[in-house]
Amino acid sequence: MSSSCSLSTRALASTTSRPPSTTGRCQQRSNAKLLAAPTSPCRSYRPSSTMMMKKKISANSAPSSSSTSSSSTSTDLSLSPSPGLAIEALDARLSFGSKRALDGATLRVPQGHLHVLLGPNGCGKSTLLRALGGLLPLSSGSARALAPRAFVFQNPDHQVVLPTAGADVAFGLGRLGLPDAVAARRAEKALSEVGLGGGFGARPVHTLSGGQKQRVAVAGALAQGPRVLLLDELTTFLDAEDAAGVLAAVKAAVSGKRLLSDENGDEENDEGSETSSSSSSSSSSSRVSALWVTHRLDELRAADSASLMESGRIVATGDPREVAEELRRRGAVVPHW
Repeated sequence: MSSSCSLSTRALASTTSRPPSTTGRCQQRSNAKLLAAPTSPCRSYRPSSTMMMKKKISANSAPSSSSTSSSSTSTDLSLSPSPGLAIEALDARLSFGSKRALDGATLRVPQGHLHVLLGPNGCGKSTLLRALGGLLPLSSGSARALAPRAFVFQNPDHQVVLPTAGADVAFGLGRLGLPDAVAARRAEKALSEVGLGGGFGARPVHTLSGGQKQRVAVAGALAQGPRVLLLDELTTFLDAEDAAGVLAAVKAAVSGKRLLSDENGDEENDEGSETSSSSSSSSSSSRVSALWVTHRLDELRAADSASLMESGRIVATGDPREVAEELRRRGAVVPHW
């Protein structure tokens, strides 16, 4: 990541290798095993008093009075967020020993949005994401997301493990009891949705680039028909070109548009197709929504909405340009668009 996309001090530094929570795709798809897996506590991050001031870009960043006055906890995955929302966390709190990972985090994501969650390393982004996925129980507060939901992890090498791309995407469909032919067709459709159509399913996994593997992981999530995608720093291990391809694939899935791949592997939106036309005209409530956790500021431009997190709290929420301006006020160098 270029220096133009990093905070100059106390900032959203580029993430170094972080140990994955699990060591295999089967484990990553099992909530019970993930809940049992050790989770590293958030590292200390101490912003200045100026940075601690909460920017109230919208009401989304302010905890509700009812949630702050209640000590009850809600991690029941059967509970839905408020009407019109795909994701809702209210006064979420969680500690690992003496380390406070979430300190009253409140987040609201409208249905049909690609919502980017930014923040420095150790601020609680991934912890909040896992709580929303039901992978971590909260100490207090609530974290809810529309069901079904799918989680895509940071390192594709720990998630895409079967011999071919198509087999890997179809792997998660086994729990649905689908006939092989139906599962294969659904896997092919999901690969097309992330720009990997045209027989890509037969490609051996070991021949894929990091970005292609990550898009296969996203396709595996989409094949299961989720209403919410929870995406944990998917571009950390990717170069700029691969990162752009993964982000474009997720953006297309959220917007209801399909990506087409040409012979060179370049992507473009298939806006003229009948499928795209019907999808784009559908209501946001019928489309997939996504929470994209990242430390890369240049990815803000793809967002429908965004939030900034610090020290376990959401300190700014709103339009991506408003969040970008807040970051600039805090010393970040954020590209204009």
